[in-house]
Amino acid sequence: MLPTGTTSAGEPPGLRAWSLWALDRHVSPPAGRTVTRVSDASTPDGPGTETTGDAGRTWVEFDDPADAAQRFRCDLTWLTSTYRCIFGCGCPGIDADRPDDGCCTLGAHFTDEDDVTRVAAVVDDLGDDEWQYRSWSGESGGWSEPEGDEVKTRVVDGACVFLNRPGFPAGAGCALHQAAVVRGVEPLTAKPDVCWQLPLRRTYRTVTENDGTSYLETSIGEYRRRDWGPGGHDFDWYCTSSPLAHAGGVDVTDGAAGGGRSGSEPLFRSSEAELRELMGDQGYAELAARCEVHLAAVAALVSSAGPIGPAGLAVAPGGRALLPLLVHPATLAARGASAS
Repeated sequence: MLPTGTTSAGEPPGLRAWSLWALDRHVSPPAGRTVTRVSDASTPDGPGTETTGDAGRTWVEFDDPADAAQRFRCDLTWLTSTYRCIFGCGCPGIDADRPDDGCCTLGAHFTDEDDVTRVAAVVDDLGDDEWQYRSWSGESGGWSEPEGDEVKTRVVDGACVFLNRPGFPAGAGCALHQAAVVRGVEPLTAKPDVCWQLPLRRTYRTVTENDGTSYLETSIGEYRRRDWGPGGHDFDWYCTSSPLAHAGGVDVTDGAAGGGRSGSEPLFRSSEAELRELMGDQGYAELAARCEVHLAAVAALVSSAGPIGPAGLAVAPGGRALLPLLVHPATLAARGASAS
């Protein structure tokens, strides 16, 4: 399926640090290794719970320091959320019958020839011990296939040809992603564009002012279920609106997980590499500064107003709702579940 709009890694650590590393790197543990998963009870109704995507958002606009003709428009509510990919760490998957696939069931459409060429270079370097379907691909006509006017990764045995399945010695997960991590490069240099960008969404439009001047507006926001078009309604579960994916997915508070990073790190930090690729270094620096201010404002409002109530509103002692905090609803739900 193709979306309707348009990355410091290191060697895999030992068992003690695997939980944190797997969460950061979108892979499952190799055979014989385990992670600590957050229970289904982390959300009121189990992993299938999703919040509405219609809640209000805080957007910020600023000029691109590297391009005077471009202006960024960014969803601070999403980018300061605690969303984390939980593939292999409790992810229910978009197909309830194939939870181990995560979102890799359908294969990935390539955006252009450069996208195909980049992935092809990585494929040529993969060994049989890194990619479960390498031999199959060579014998069966390759790893890509046409779909209408598009080119996509092939689907074999019900999922993307690059998805190593549970029980594979190198571990379950995307072979391209795993290879990038092992080689010490960002996964965005190895994976199809759609795979490394999700769940970030970049869209463009030309804005014409009343005086006839114009500029390119580049929006950075959440890839919501509905942004997939009608096909998005067929997903049995979707991550960005689920509190399960905003609770960290893996308990990284235990020192044994190794690393001292919090599972509630805001998205603009945990996806810094991807955002730098989408916006440029100068654009990302401007975004990060505004995200920090937004987080500080939210923290100050919570401190002065009291607990967070329904719809992301701070509630005064008398029960009167104050200004909207505009914290992502799934992040709010995850916080509420962890406090109960």
